[in-house]
Amino acid sequence: MWPRRQPSLTLRSTLAFSLVAMLAVAGAGFYLYASMRASVLMNTDHAVMGRLEHFRKLLHYELALDKLRASPEIFKNMLDSEDDIFIIGEPGQASVINVNPLGVIVPELPVIKPDATLRVDDLRSGMTDADVPLRAATVQTTSGGRTVQLTAAHLMAKEMAMLEAFRERIYLAVSLAFLATALLGYILLRRGLRPLRKMAAHAANITPQRLDSRMSSADTPVELQQLSDAYNAMLDRLANGYQRLVQFSADLAHEIRTPIGSLMGHFQVALRQSRTPDEYQALLASNLGELERISRIVESILFLARADESQAVVERQHLALHDEIQRISDYFEGLAEERQITLRAVGTGMTHADPLLLRRALSNLVANAIRYADEGSEVLMRVAANGTGCRIDVENHGPVLAEDTLRKLFDRFYRGDASRHQSSDSYGLGLAIVTAIMQLHGGEVSVEQPEPGTIRFSLFFPGR
Repeated sequence: MWPRRQPSLTLRSTLAFSLVAMLAVAGAGFYLYASMRASVLMNTDHAVMGRLEHFRKLLHYELALDKLRASPEIFKNMLDSEDDIFIIGEPGQASVINVNPLGVIVPELPVIKPDATLRVDDLRSGMTDADVPLRAATVQTTSGGRTVQLTAAHLMAKEMAMLEAFRERIYLAVSLAFLATALLGYILLRRGLRPLRKMAAHAANITPQRLDSRMSSADTPVELQQLSDAYNAMLDRLANGYQRLVQFSADLAHEIRTPIGSLMGHFQVALRQSRTPDEYQALLASNLGELERISRIVESILFLARADESQAVVERQHLALHDEIQRISDYFEGLAEERQITLRAVGTGMTHADPLLLRRALSNLVANAIRYADEGSEVLMRVAANGTGCRIDVENHGPVLAEDTLRKLFDRFYRGDASRHQSSDSYGLGLAIVTAIMQLHGGEVSVEQPEPGTIRFSLFFPGR
């Protein structure tokens, strides 16, 4: 079963914007519709009330009921709408005027007394058989000493037709707003997301041979500038890592090839003719040394691999750094005496670190210092503590190194002294292991030449 494909960001954003626009237009439209409907109902109520008040005064002051009974056409001509209802008569008797062309049944209405003022609350609503709403009211007045009752009702057929037309226009406006926003939003979003498509196309063309290609930030919007910068920074890291991997592979092949070639050469020479047991024993001893060399290389590579993948478990303990550097000094005392080098350990401090990893890092630095220090010189191990953490310096006197060489000292398989390539048991991973150990502790390692002929390696362990 194929996985369900998610809709595109352009489509989802377009639909979202269109829905917002539709809701906004619909909200405004229906607000206007409600306002107009309320205004229409208010005008209708005032029209009914005005008609009743007008005829109530007319009958009371100017027009007698008998004259109206004699000439009802005069009163009927005074009505504005042929569909409206208007009834005049004495209570309990036949109506004198009865205008009701549609024969609408008037709802029960409260009778407003002659001395009472007609209010909007006195009007009642009704519905014709054709579902046309109406508003009606009944008032009383006196005409020639007689009590006269007036009933008026207005059928809102025209008003409802107008409101229906307005409602249809609102529906049309909402639909047009949705379609217009969808079309324009899609076009604008497609144009706005062009940098993302450009970035996707650029990423699709990235290969190991094209890791030097970078995204141009000239036409990148401000909102995507951070993403573009992060993308280019990622490519920088990939290019650097790939280059280091290529160099590492080449160096590893070279390092492994040398002892393997030596082993093969020894075996080929040994197989050409019979050897004495002593000669075979010497051969095996020589080959065992080469195998131990390969074993140390493999062990170091595995350690670096675990450190790079954060798989190494750091078991931190509170350590007295003076005791640790003194331990290392005692361990390398014999090797230092062979080259007439003095080891000196000074300073105190406490840190929180893995004791085995700390000793390995210090051992690599001290072994490196003894190996390349001038004969008869001194190797200094110094501890310095401050408010941010503890620093361990390993300092020795030896040949002056170029700045380019200093930057490469921590690269894997790099040797600063090519003349000792064959004779030294250093295979270029000692300082790289120191870097990995410090990264596991969240610290850092650095190297500097405070003065010509003096090189100083520093391990910094941050405080907790």
